[in-house]
Amino acid sequence: MNSIWELLLGVAGGVLLYFGADYLVSGGVGIARKLRIPSLVIGLTMVAFGTSAPELTVSIDAALRGKGDIAVGNVVGSNICNLALILGLCAAVKALPVNKAVLKVDLPVMTSATLVLVGVLYFTGGVPRWGGAVLIVLMASYITFLFINSKRNAEAQAALTGDIEDNGEKSLLRSLIEFGCGLAALVFGAKLFVSGAVCAAKLMHVPEAVIALTIVAIGTSLPELAASLIATIRGETDIAVGNIVGSNIWNILCIMGISPLIKPIRLEHISPFDLGAVTAVSLLAIPFFITGRRISRGEGIFWLLSYGTYLFLLIK
Repeated sequence: MNSIWELLLGVAGGVLLYFGADYLVSGGVGIARKLRIPSLVIGLTMVAFGTSAPELTVSIDAALRGKGDIAVGNVVGSNICNLALILGLCAAVKALPVNKAVLKVDLPVMTSATLVLVGVLYFTGGVPRWGGAVLIVLMASYITFLFINSKRNAEAQAALTGDIEDNGEKSLLRSLIEFGCGLAALVFGAKLFVSGAVCAAKLMHVPEAVIALTIVAIGTSLPELAASLIATIRGETDIAVGNIVGSNIWNILCIMGISPLIKPIRLEHISPFDLGAVTAVSLLAIPFFITGRRISRGEGIFWLLSYGTYLFLLIK
């Protein structure tokens, strides 16, 4: 009976994660608009951070509870999911042009961050406090660059103009309330979701690392999926691609930076296969993004098949 209750609470946690992220993003964008933050910076910071907030809360909670496999598996699995599943699904719906700014800055940053994280995980067997500090410094440098570059480069500043819905009629107070409620829902939802995931792992005799790389990863990637898919359907392809790449950057530099600062992370069941998979999809994205500066429907289907193959090999 307790197991069923924990599973139901886990499902409720997933719902809270989704709607909490929705309110967090809506409130965050409203705050940014009222404070006149450049639109490019809004897209690559507020939106990307907002949709990555579930991963942040889940990984921090898992780290505090000594569940290092879930903390890392959540990030690794989410990044694989973002590129292979979400990007593939969006491209299968409509071919995605790739903005020049993403090619010049964000794609190299995402790839470099992935290599740094994989290197730390492989050689240390986790993420020590010094590793988290390095990632936080890189995150701060990236944000600083975004602000400086957005002011100097008019083309980059206009890259996401129109991609984010105008919240001009929304008051700053309402945006702050939405942001606070969203954050509270995410924190509480994360606790329930991690509990449900651990319970499911025990009932099915599946290692927690596998649960984190699949159920938890996909569940916490729902905000990215919803935001990018809706943007693609509406023809706002820049925000669809930018949200995915930006979220991957935040997942690594912010989430894997903050979590070990609170409590060092040790791994037990995250295998070289998992680290190789996230490295492969990040490196594979480079030719797909550069070739023709667009991701075709055929390429989107390839990504979806690749994700299906990854899940098959993971669960097998």
